[in-house]
Amino acid sequence: MPADAITLADITSADWSLALGAIGQVVQGIADVEQCLGIIVTTPRGSDPLRPTFGADIWRYIDFPISLALPAIVSELTLAITTWEPRVKLVSVTAQPVLDGSAQSGAHLEVTLNWQLKLGAIAAPVQTTTVTVPGATV
Repeated sequence: MPADAITLADITSADWSLALGAIGQVVQGIADVEQCLGIIVTTPRGSDPLRPTFGADIWRYIDFPISLALPAIVSELTLAITTWEPRVKLVSVTAQPVLDGSAQSGAHLEVTLNWQLKLGAIAAPVQTTTVTVPGATV
């Protein structure tokens, strides 16, 4: 076990999961929700054999004109997130190609999610999560 590994005694939040790409680490609270949102956005529907409807089918809009692709991607992501992340209330979803001037400009998609935790009657602050989807040319 790595020296800086988290133990069960270190976990203080009811919402936690293993951190992606960090052996022995966990994400808790808001970071856990953000990681889950990123997983939903970047997982193609049908790629999880135990949950065939999990994820978002944004890949099918790759060859669409940008004016048609972006609204369809926003709609697809809204459906996926409201279905698979019950802890959040979506405020807005935006998607845009990453234009960086390189030969691969536009080869990635940047998704910005504005959301609030569902805390019953308490108004939670709006959180912003940005996910870059690699290879999602639209």
